[in-house]
Amino acid sequence: MKRFLNLLPWVLTALVAAGILSTLRPKPETGFHAREFGKLPVLLNGRIQPLNSVAENSLLQLRRKRNVLLEGNDLKWWQHPPEMTASEWLLEVFMKPELANQRKIFRIDHPELLNLLKLPANEKHFSFDQLTNSFSELDKEGQRLLATDKNDHLIIDEKARTPLEKRTLEVYQAIQLYNRLKSSLKPEATDDFASELNGYAKAIKPGMEAVQAERAGQKYDKEAFDQIIEYLTSYDFVARFAYPLLVPPLQPEKSRDAWQNMGASLMESMRSGEVHPAVVHYAAMCSAYRQNKPEEFNRAVDDYRAWLNPKFARELSKGSREFFYNQFQAFYKALGIYVFAFILGCVALLAYGIFPNLSELLRRSAYALIALAFVVHTFGLIFRMVLEGRPPVTNLYSSAIFIGWGAVVLGLILERVYHVGLGNAVASLAGFVTLVIAHNLALGGDTMEMLRAVLDTNFWLATHVVVVTIGYASTFVAGLLAIFYILLGLFTPILSQKLSRGHTMAISTAMSLAGGPVAGVKTFAKLAPDVGKIDLSKALAKMVYGIICFATLFSFVGTVLGGIWADQSWGRFWGWDPKENGALIIVLWNALILHVRWGGMVKERGLMNLAVFGNVVTSFSWFGVNMLGIGLHSYGFMDAAFKWLMIFVGSQAALILLGLIPQRFWRSFRDLHPAPILPDSVPPQPSSARA
Repeated sequence: MKRFLNLLPWVLTALVAAGILSTLRPKPETGFHAREFGKLPVLLNGRIQPLNSVAENSLLQLRRKRNVLLEGNDLKWWQHPPEMTASEWLLEVFMKPELANQRKIFRIDHPELLNLLKLPANEKHFSFDQLTNSFSELDKEGQRLLATDKNDHLIIDEKARTPLEKRTLEVYQAIQLYNRLKSSLKPEATDDFASELNGYAKAIKPGMEAVQAERAGQKYDKEAFDQIIEYLTSYDFVARFAYPLLVPPLQPEKSRDAWQNMGASLMESMRSGEVHPAVVHYAAMCSAYRQNKPEEFNRAVDDYRAWLNPKFARELSKGSREFFYNQFQAFYKALGIYVFAFILGCVALLAYGIFPNLSELLRRSAYALIALAFVVHTFGLIFRMVLEGRPPVTNLYSSAIFIGWGAVVLGLILERVYHVGLGNAVASLAGFVTLVIAHNLALGGDTMEMLRAVLDTNFWLATHVVVVTIGYASTFVAGLLAIFYILLGLFTPILSQKLSRGHTMAISTAMSLAGGPVAGVKTFAKLAPDVGKIDLSKALAKMVYGIICFATLFSFVGTVLGGIWADQSWGRFWGWDPKENGALIIVLWNALILHVRWGGMVKERGLMNLAVFGNVVTSFSWFGVNMLGIGLHSYGFMDAAFKWLMIFVGSQAALILLGLIPQRFWRSFRDLHPAPILPDSVPPQPSSARA
């Protein structure tokens, strides 16, 4: 039984790993090969990406999900409705818009907006057809909110908009995006695109002759003239509103600027006299899909891939790799494992000292699961770097991914050193929270967008940005440990528990790593007489202090490197930009913590409260300064992010207030502050003593 319990953490981890690996082999497709269609490369936001990425990023903006739920009348209450993948949805939008218009993909959950648009208050997802009667109202409000003055400045500033106006504008822009998608492949009213394209190809030569004759004032073929004008009118609309650039250049050596949308390519055919082969293949797919002929559709997809392969093999490979990245969803899988591990880790902490065997089993299980989640997290991070060809941090989304990754590394190291479960709690909670933040940041659209010109340097992204982000992660880890100290000390007796001999030796090893072998020997010699009598609270204080030392070093070095980068880019080392000030505040705050602790001005509780406030300082530098709307590092005001930032700051303030409660009220330290003996409870003394 004991051997089985020792193997249980590994068995549990192996089962979860097997479940993850099973998703690597997708089920074979029947019918229309939407997956193969989703791998086709296009150009959007300045980069090559698969159609699947276009679909998923669009759905995140429209529905805040990566798939579409299909309504079913025969479903039981416990059954999950069937889902349509992003690629399948995009197929419908491109080729059967009349059917896609019935899908409930627009999320509207603002009560006032629902009332304004006269929509049911008990629903939050609506179809394009359901919003038809509200288009005039939405268009009027959208035009008003986006109106500019003669200097091209918004008349109604973003920060001045009410919550209703902001949500109204989001829905307006979502409808605009959806309309652009519907017009990306063909004119919406076209039924048989392949036949129409064949007629257009035949009409080009006589049509152009008629147009030239009409311009020259000569006699012309009116029927050919009217026919070509009709084609050009519909294709001009596609050229102006199409979203992704579907058509690659005929010469692959040309730059990415040579990619065209479908309408622009059809208009270009008027000059060349021939329709682009890519347009022909897409038209064949469209007609086969509308006529419900999966074999012909699949053959058209394969033919297009075969046409792309000799000249655009790199783009095809990029599309397939990014499609795999999208389907694997490494960060979502890691997030789920972090949540499970956090629950196990919390139970292990609460059982510490009461059920030691159970606590150790759960602690080891949580550690193994976090290690597995870390592997998945790392895989996703590296795969993303390879796809982008960039270091790990390029925008706010990737910074959340990397900060979580760094925090998990520190948590695993702490757990490996101390073996008390706190490292597990920190690693799993940090991994979970940062990945949730990353998911919400992804709702804005493409997270692999092209970098601004000033950021387009892998050297500084790999040095300044990575180093300073590690400083952020370390400060957050110290703050998380401080939060655990406050909560566990107030509400549990855990902080009064004692560490085992192995824990004492681990502390000695950790300190030797921090101060050298001599320091480690001296530390162990000092602790040796009291082996097994070290308070968990003291161990936590050492953890927080050590991590703040680490955070101070990296935040300082990262800030200096940022100054050097600024000097190269803008001609000045320091300009008191809000982002620069935020980075400096982190350095100063961490240095303040070290000085007041080293000088004896604060003890354990004071150290923890200062570390918790470090979360506020770091969150302000990470997010807050980017939302001020000023400075060279401003990414624009984000209302949703600002709200959650204020909630986070409020929660940290509440934790600091809890940390200021006198220690005699902390459950872990009640024994250190025995209740005073009241006068009436003093036992009576003998008469001789009274005399």
